[in-house]
Amino acid sequence: MKITETKELKKMANEIRKAIIKQVYTANSGHPGGSLSIADIMAVLYFNELNIDEKNPNWEYRDRFVLSKGHCVAALYSALALRGFFEIEELDKFRKIDGKLQGHPDMKKVPGVDMSTGSLGQGISAAVGMAIAGKLDNKGYRVYTILGDGEIEEGEVWEAAMSAAKYKLDNLCVIVDNNNLQIDGTIEEVMSSYPIDEKFRSFGFDVLTIDGHNFYEILFALKKAKEIKDKPTCIIAKTIKGKGIPFMENKVEWHGKAPNEHEYNEAMMFLGTD
Repeated sequence: MKITETKELKKMANEIRKAIIKQVYTANSGHPGGSLSIADIMAVLYFNELNIDEKNPNWEYRDRFVLSKGHCVAALYSALALRGFFEIEELDKFRKIDGKLQGHPDMKKVPGVDMSTGSLGQGISAAVGMAIAGKLDNKGYRVYTILGDGEIEEGEVWEAAMSAAKYKLDNLCVIVDNNNLQIDGTIEEVMSSYPIDEKFRSFGFDVLTIDGHNFYEILFALKKAKEIKDKPTCIIAKTIKGKGIPFMENKVEWHGKAPNEHEYNEAMMFLGTD
């Protein structure tokens, strides 16, 4: 399944957003803000970019995806369900004891999840290991990982970045979800990681900065990343936390809060559902 039209990718991103809100509302728990900010990127990755097979989730030549900001797993589960890795009804059991969709990705229980994540900073390290393995085994797959801009305050991120450059991992694409908000406030208030582009560039990455909600720019950046040789790529995606739901946009309180019934209905109205 590959969607090439930006109009159709936008529709898929909207479906991902609907599924995110429904999961968090039904569970009365989760992280809607950062899940919504990566919905457009997830739509492009899972319905245009990644070489994967939902009928064979463990195909050894598949591209790998690691959600390093694992608390935003509602976006990943939505993409996987819509792609056909598991029944979409399973989303109703998000964070429920009788379901398999935990509050962070679980590679042992959920088809299509390549790495269990949640401890911030560790996902990119796993992605670097996967990329090295791909090189050593000559399997030709690519590895993609999404980090939060708050997450890159973790020192382990930069150890992994050094390794990625040292081993010339041109099969690795790091995407930073730069929505400028983390659980305790803005990035500048907590622990500024700016300028992000210069940091990754100084660590040996080819760096692209894009509008993370512009499908043309996302598609172009991912295409460009595949053309880079002998160094990893970092795509800094400027995004809006809570994107798509006006009362959630750029509001730090929606980092980890579920909507009540009124807020849920209002959110679904904005997304085009009665």
